[in-house]
This record gives sequence, C-alpha cells and structure tokens, in this order.
Amino acid sequence: MAILEEALPDTGSVPPVLAPRRSSRRTLRPVAAFVGSALAFLAVAFSVGAPSPLFVLYQQEWGFADWMLTVAFAIYAITLLVTLLVAGSLSDHVGRRPVLLGGLALLIVSMILFLVAQDIGWIIAARAVQGVGTGAAMATFTAYLVELAPERHKKLGAVIGSTAPVGGIALGAFITGLIVQFAAQPTVWIFSALALTFVAALLVVVGSRETVSRRPGAVRSLIPRLLIPRPARREFTGALPLLVAAWMLSGLFIGLAPSIVRGVFHLESGLINGAVVALAPAVGATAGLVLSRFSARGSTIWGSVAIIAGVALTVVAVTADSLWLLFLASAVGGGGFGAAFSAVMRILAPLAPTHQRAELFAGVYLVNYLAYGVPALAAGELIGVVGLVPTVIWYSGAIAVAAVLGIAAQLMLRRRPSGASPTPSHR
Repeated sequence: MAILEEALPDTGSVPPVLAPRRSSRRTLRPVAAFVGSALAFLAVAFSVGAPSPLFVLYQQEWGFADWMLTVAFAIYAITLLVTLLVAGSLSDHVGRRPVLLGGLALLIVSMILFLVAQDIGWIIAARAVQGVGTGAAMATFTAYLVELAPERHKKLGAVIGSTAPVGGIALGAFITGLIVQFAAQPTVWIFSALALTFVAALLVVVGSRETVSRRPGAVRSLIPRLLIPRPARREFTGALPLLVAAWMLSGLFIGLAPSIVRGVFHLESGLINGAVVALAPAVGATAGLVLSRFSARGSTIWGSVAIIAGVALTVVAVTADSLWLLFLASAVGGGGFGAAFSAVMRILAPLAPTHQRAELFAGVYLVNYLAYGVPALAAGELIGVVGLVPTVIWYSGAIAVAAVLGIAAQLMLRRRPSGASPTPSHR
C-alpha cells in the first residue's frame, strides 16, 4: 500500500479528463440536489448508529457470547476500511453518481439482511455489507456536497460533510432507542424505513447532475493505497493524532456505551442505551455547525481540550458509579469531537483539486474508521481479561494522549516558519 503517495507529478500537470457526454435529461435544481444529497448522506450515517441499541436485544433473544457483540460492531469498520482503500478514489475517475448508486444499492441489501436476520451470523453479514456500502458512499458524498454547494457557500458543503456523519449516528441511535423502548417489532420499523429511505436517495442521485468529468485510471485506482494530494499533505499529517483522538472517542461512546450502561450501572433500558450512544455525536454535530464561523485552527485546539475533559469525566463516572456524570462526559467529549473534526474538514477541503477530492476524503475516513473500529475491537477483547472498568480507563487514557499530540501538532502548524508555503486562512 503506498502511503502518502504523490498525487500529482512535480510538473503540476493535471491528468487528462474525458469530456462529459452531453445529455438532454432533466435534472433536479441545484438547491434541491444539494439538500436531497445532504439528507441522503444523513440517512447513511443514521443507518450506522441505528443497530447499536439493538445489539443487547439480539443478545437477549439469541444468547450469544459478549465477544460476538464486539465482532458485530467491528466488522462494519473493517469492511468500510477495505472499501475506502480499494474504491475510495473511484468516483474521481468514473463520476460521483455511479459510485453513490452502487453504495446506496448495497445499503438497501444490508437493511433487508437486518430485517430477515435469524441469528448473530446474519447481523454480522448485514454489518459487513453495510460497511462496503457506507465506504463507497461516505467519501463520495462528502466530495459531492462540496461540489454541489452554492458557489458563495462552498464552506457549507464541508461543514455538512463533517457534521452529517456524527449527527446521523446520533439520530440513528436515539430514535432506535425510542422505538425499542416503546414499540413492538422495532427491527421491522427501523430497517423497513431505512430501506425505503435509501430507495428515495437513489432517486435523488439519479436526478442530480454529475460534478466530475470522467478521466482514465479507474482500474488502476482500485489498487489499495492511501493517496493524499500534495497541497493537503502537511495539514493531513498534522491532523492525524487529532482524528485518532476524536474517532476513538466516538468508538468509546458508540461501541462500548451499551456495555458500560449494562455492566457498570446494571440497566437494561433501550432508551438509556440510545441516549448515551446518541448524546456525544448529537452534541458533536451541533458544535460543528455552531463553531463553523470561528477560526478552524483555534477550533481544533479547543476541541482537543474538550476531548481530554470528556474522557477524564468518563473515568470519574465509571469509577464513581455516576450515570449523570457519564452523560456529562458524553456531552463534553462530543462537543470536542464535533469542534475538532469539523475544523479539520474545513482546513482540508480547499486544499484538494476537484479531481482528487474523493481521494483526500477517503484518506480522512480511512484514518477515522481505523481509530473508530480497531481500538474498540481490542477493548472488547480486553474486557474479558482485565474487566470493563479498567478497560475504559486505559481506553480513555489513550484518547487523552492522542489529543495532547493533536494539540502539539496544531500549535506547530500555527507557528509554521515564515518561509513555509502558504495555506488558506482556515476560517
């Protein structure tokens, strides 16, 4: 796998593109296409958070081991990572719409698998297909939103691209928790609605315009690699520890929160599970939107500080057996997550040319989901060895260390030598 490979030759030449075919087909108006695509992206993220509150129900019904819960959680991240490595830049060659149509079709298949599931094997299969579909759609939707955004509001595309994933996860977890608490047959309600939503999303993509001209190299782009455009490389490298801290925090509250609620506080409430899982990404999405008018560099630093405060409160909550403190920790850490991640996306988005934008975002999400899935999988195994509370303490400590490194990296970037190459104002 080529890491941080040159995205353009030193001559600065742009790869040849094939002129888009003229078509007489009617397309959605620009605003309708942008709003519809943003809602479709939100639905993709919603489907990521939706299964979390259901895992405990599945375990009660089918009686499988605790470690199978971790597998069901992690398989999604693993298949998503593989997809990002293989097909992350495909839409830069064949166009945004074909890749989005394929990803959404796979998500419909995964929702059907959830609907007909009869044991944990079906759930793992559904999460695997969901990971492939989400991996195909995630970076592509992020690039598509930047390109569909009105010319005077291009930053809006990057802001929505960074807040929709966390906001959708929050909505998915919370609404699923409500349905589990108050409705019969929650899986039928949730996954039928999502399948129909993805059908509507397919229609939106079919009716939207293409934003990228076809260019050669589609087959070659399928070689697994992490390819970062030269102009974005310095900022991407500096953002790595911050991305790790933010998405490890997300894995803590989305992947381990149900185990904490059950193992530490001895509660089996679907509503509480959904609320704990949803609070961090909900506050994160709100923080990302509210702070979008402030300096991106400053937001990365203050967001990192809030992440450290959030994991410190988490340690106090699980050692003091305080549920309300766990909610506070989720809110504080989630705010830091949203502020930091949204700021990183605002910094990086202008640094990639259109024909390399999906490559850049694929690299970002590759890091995100490595940090989201791998530590949570390791933590699930560690729980059986050292126990739940020690695992949470060690996990929180690792997040704090990554956040401190992230602060140091951002301060170094802010104090770049005067001879360094200029970058955007990062506002």
